[in-house]
Amino acid sequence: MRYKFYTTSDKAWDGIMTAIKQAQTAIYIEMYIFLGDTRQTHDFLGQLKVKALAGLEVVMVLDAYGSSELKTSSIQDLRAAGVELLFFSRWLRRTHRKLVIIDDKIAFIGGVNIENKIRNWQDLHLRLGGKIVKPLLRSFAYTYQQCGGKKNHILKQSRLPLVKKIKSWVIDTWEIGEKKYRLNNYYREKLSEAKTSIKIVTPYLLPPRWLMLALDEAVQRGVKVEIIIPEDTDIKSLNRINYFNACRLALVGIEFYFMPHMNHAKVMLIDEKEALVGSQNLDVLSFGFNAEIGVFFQQKHAIASLIKIIDKWQQQAQRPDLSLKGLSFFQRILMSVYKIFLSFF
Repeated sequence: MRYKFYTTSDKAWDGIMTAIKQAQTAIYIEMYIFLGDTRQTHDFLGQLKVKALAGLEVVMVLDAYGSSELKTSSIQDLRAAGVELLFFSRWLRRTHRKLVIIDDKIAFIGGVNIENKIRNWQDLHLRLGGKIVKPLLRSFAYTYQQCGGKKNHILKQSRLPLVKKIKSWVIDTWEIGEKKYRLNNYYREKLSEAKTSIKIVTPYLLPPRWLMLALDEAVQRGVKVEIIIPEDTDIKSLNRINYFNACRLALVGIEFYFMPHMNHAKVMLIDEKEALVGSQNLDVLSFGFNAEIGVFFQQKHAIASLIKIIDKWQQQAQRPDLSLKGLSFFQRILMSVYKIFLSFF
């Protein structure tokens, strides 16, 4: 697996834009949020039109809700240039994935969307090359099929058998392939097998009940569990939920680091030997409703690079007092309400 990490949105955009400009045959994009308001520095829409007019195959699958602010005129311009633009629309389900594939040779995957307001966010995105691109293409083809795509050469990718790589593989929420490589199953297995440490980075802390139990059980086995979350997220109503759930999990011995700035990364590191980077948040939507995708890897050099990134974030973070003594009576009541709500998941 050839890789490169990007730790901010704008750095990831630089990498994606460079790859798009260098594309020779095909550009496939699946994105939760893809807007046109980054054009001042990163004119993705303009470059995609240029490539489509030059004869490249450009296919975009965007979430109908997440990308609802993409202007109608921009959609019309893309399609007029020859871009195949489809929208993923399902009742109570979103494609929350962030995936770009260039010439079937390189891919970008992680937490970064295309939207101006996120340009200065900390995040984690991967540029990948090598055999790992093929299962990513297969997963994209399945989404394309779900949206009514008709191109046979793309559709057949979703049905091709794959030779598995032991040290890196794709995790997603589609019901294809082996069950162990589905998101929920992967988390259950890895959390239960962890021996020394679990490190998680997530912007939103609203885990389903089974995941909270798995983290609790890990602590009881003597595993050190650390979670990094932002102190102030882009969704203000979730700040209190993040804090309350951190208080709940701190009671069982989980250690928390609060980042002073928005960190949108989605990472899980097990025993400093295996990691998962992708689009999934630690919340009930990612594990119960949304279409998500990630890549797990065990290559020592990639793990070492990721450890350095996480260590740097921890050094920037604060360690707040998460004891219940710091909660007001009203906050304790709200915490009880959230606990009842979580009991349904």
